[in-house]
Amino acid sequence: MGFEETELSERKKSILKAIIEAHIKLGEPVGSKYLMQEANIPYSSATIRNEMAELEELGYLEQPHTSAGRVPSELGYRFYVDTLVQQYDMSTKEANELNKMLSVKMSEIDKILENARKAASAMTNYTAMSLRPRPSSITIRKYETVYLDNKNFILVMVASNADSVKTKKIKLSFDASKEVIDNLSKVLNEEIAGLSIDDINISVIMRVEEKMQPYPEIVGIVVKSIYETMNELGSEIRVEGLNRLLQYPEYKNFDRLQQMISTIEEKNDLIKAVSTIDPSDDETKIFIGSENMVKIMDNSTMIYKNLKLGGKTIGAIAIVGPCRMDYSKVLATIDKLSNEINNLSEIPNHNLLPDKDNEKR
Repeated sequence: MGFEETELSERKKSILKAIIEAHIKLGEPVGSKYLMQEANIPYSSATIRNEMAELEELGYLEQPHTSAGRVPSELGYRFYVDTLVQQYDMSTKEANELNKMLSVKMSEIDKILENARKAASAMTNYTAMSLRPRPSSITIRKYETVYLDNKNFILVMVASNADSVKTKKIKLSFDASKEVIDNLSKVLNEEIAGLSIDDINISVIMRVEEKMQPYPEIVGIVVKSIYETMNELGSEIRVEGLNRLLQYPEYKNFDRLQQMISTIEEKNDLIKAVSTIDPSDDETKIFIGSENMVKIMDNSTMIYKNLKLGGKTIGAIAIVGPCRMDYSKVLATIDKLSNEINNLSEIPNHNLLPDKDNEKR
C-alpha cells in the first residue's frame, strides 16, 4: 500500500503532525489557537491558519463545519503513518504487563493466539482479532464450471470438509468459449482435485497450463481463486474487546455500529478480506478508512500482522479502531507481540504454516 508523497514543507509537516496527534487525543476538530497554546507550534496564528487552509486544499485535512477547526482526511492519516509517525517508547511497566499476558501456558498455538488477542485489546483499548491459519488438510474434492458468456464464468468448488460449496465469479480479459470453460473443469478435477493448498505447487500449475493450451493464462486467475477459497474455508477469526468501540464518538451512529459489529461477529467478510494477504508476509499492514476491504469499516483503521513462532507463521493479529487511532502505540504493541511470540523457546511442531520461501514450487 504505497503512498506517493506530495512534497510538503517542514512547516506543513509539523502542523499536520500536530493536528493529527491532537485529534487522536481529543476526538475534536483542531484549530490554530490550540496548536499555538497546547502543541507549542512556533508560528503566528495567521501563518498556521494559512498552512491549514493549504493542507486542506491538498487533501490532507478536512473542515467539518465552516467555523470549526480541521480534522485529518484519510490521505492525511496515510501520510502520517508512512512519513511522520514516531516510534512509541513502551514503558517498562507496559512491556512487563505484555510479557505476563503472553507467558501463560504457551504450549498450544490456540493459547498463544488467545493471549496475543487479549493483550493487544487490553494494551491499546481497541478491538483485537486473531486469525488461526487454515489447516493443510483442507482440499477441494470436485470442481465445476458454469459458462456465462465469452468473458465470464462461475467456478464451483465442493470442499472436503462437510461438503461445503463455494463459488467464485471469474471475469476474463480475453474471450474463451464454452468448450474451453468446460475443459477447464475437467482438467482441474484431473490435476488439482484432492490436493491441499501446499501441494498445488509450480509443477502442478505447469501441468494444468499445458492441458489448457492455447489458453494457459486462465490458469493463474483460477488458481488464485482456489487459494483464496481454501484460506476462507480453513481460517478462523476470534474477537476480543468488541465493546471497546462503544467509547469512541466515531461509532455513535447506532445503525452503522450494529452493521459493523454484525460483520465482525459473522466473520465471513473479514475472512475473505484477510485471506488475500500472503501468510508469509512479514510486513505490518495498515488499512485506513476506505482502504479497508470490508466496506462497513470505511470509518475505521485496521492494523494487521502475521505472527510467527520459531520462524513459522502460526496465525495473525489485527487491531481495529477509529481512523484517529494512536498509531504509534498500536504499531509498537503489535511489533512487541510479534517479536515476543517468535522468540518463545517452546515451539509446537504441529499445524504450523510453512514460510512461502520454503514451500515446494
